[in-house]
Amino acid sequence: MKVALVTGGAGAVGAAAARMLAEDGFRVVLADRALERTQAICDEICRNGGEAVAEPVDLLEEGASQRLIDSVAERFGRLDCLVNNAGMTGAPRIDSVELSVWNAVLALNLTVPMLLAQAAQPLMKGSGGGSIVNVASRVYLAGTGVAYTSSKSGLIGLTRVLAVQLGPDNIRVNAVAPSFLNTPFNDKIVKENTGLAASFRKMSPLGRLGTAEDVAGAIAFLASPRANFITGDVIHVCGGTQLAPQPASAGADDASHNQTESEEHLIAS
Repeated sequence: MKVALVTGGAGAVGAAAARMLAEDGFRVVLADRALERTQAICDEICRNGGEAVAEPVDLLEEGASQRLIDSVAERFGRLDCLVNNAGMTGAPRIDSVELSVWNAVLALNLTVPMLLAQAAQPLMKGSGGGSIVNVASRVYLAGTGVAYTSSKSGLIGLTRVLAVQLGPDNIRVNAVAPSFLNTPFNDKIVKENTGLAASFRKMSPLGRLGTAEDVAGAIAFLASPRANFITGDVIHVCGGTQLAPQPASAGADDASHNQTESEEHLIAS
């Protein structure tokens, strides 16, 4: 049975991705600092007939990426899918950037995916290949938040270079780029900024907000045999706002700013 590792497994996107991958027959490893929440998701997956285990980890600790991959290798002996979902935001404006925050955001959002890919390469190659899916963000097109946007733009670049370098090992590397999502946490933000949801709905030709399950569907597709000839690509899970977003009405600047703040809670480990 194939094995998938999902970082940031306690978040909305990570949990939804884990559920879908388990439904597709993967044994799923959920890695996150929030052990209680992660274990609860694993228990739910197992009750529904899947197989999932929790790995408590702080990916910002030195050597954590290699230890995580070593644990997967020891437990299962293979790795077929790596979902780099853990992330954080901070330092939204250039006039208030603190170097410590900048370094932390770049470390978790960009350096950790690189380290996990590096550590996973031999294991995935030994498994006959596999799929790496990096969870980026539509902000790489919009320029929202100095540190967050820089890290997610870098993650797109990393996706493309890894696709080239790991292709000979039959390892496909792609990214998904979500926009503002409809989650319980974002419900709170929307209530505090009444024009926010309307602004994001207006920017999408589909006229609605995305969900964690929308993003998980794209992740599961990229992990599946149906995507066997797709690599180095970016799937924009944002209702068409990457095409020619319509100008948002009053409050759009606040919406754009708050987008990064909300996504921290969606994908942070």
